[in-house]
Amino acid sequence: MANALYTKFKEAILKGEIDLTSDTIKVALVDTGGYTFAATHQFLSDIGSNILGTAQTLANATVTNGVFDADDVVFTEQAAGIGTLDAIEALVIYKDTGTAATSNLIAYYDTATGLPVNPNGGDITITWDAGANKIFAIG
Repeated sequence: MANALYTKFKEAILKGEIDLTSDTIKVALVDTGGYTFAATHQFLSDIGSNILGTAQTLANATVTNGVFDADDVVFTEQAAGIGTLDAIEALVIYKDTGTAATSNLIAYYDTATGLPVNPNGGDITITWDAGANKIFAIG
């Protein structure tokens, strides 16, 4: 697989149902041993129990010229419960509504520097691209 935006996210953003700068947008660590990406997946519940640890909120999100960016994210061992997790092969970004069945999936990443990662009990830092596309660009 390669990095991709979920099809239903594209639909939701065009309908004005997701606001990347004011909604609660989170990133989750994913074990792909039990999850297979499908562009048509819509909600966090489609990933099921393959979310590892505790998802983290993207802080200081911006949208400029069709490019989405936010601060880098640190999954601390204590807060994210990553001490004894399985290998992390992917990241999923989603709009958090507090309920997995209504939390819209946004983006899937399984090709990035540092993936897959085998947790060793320490922190895991997600450093977003510093180039032109940042977290992702729509264009």
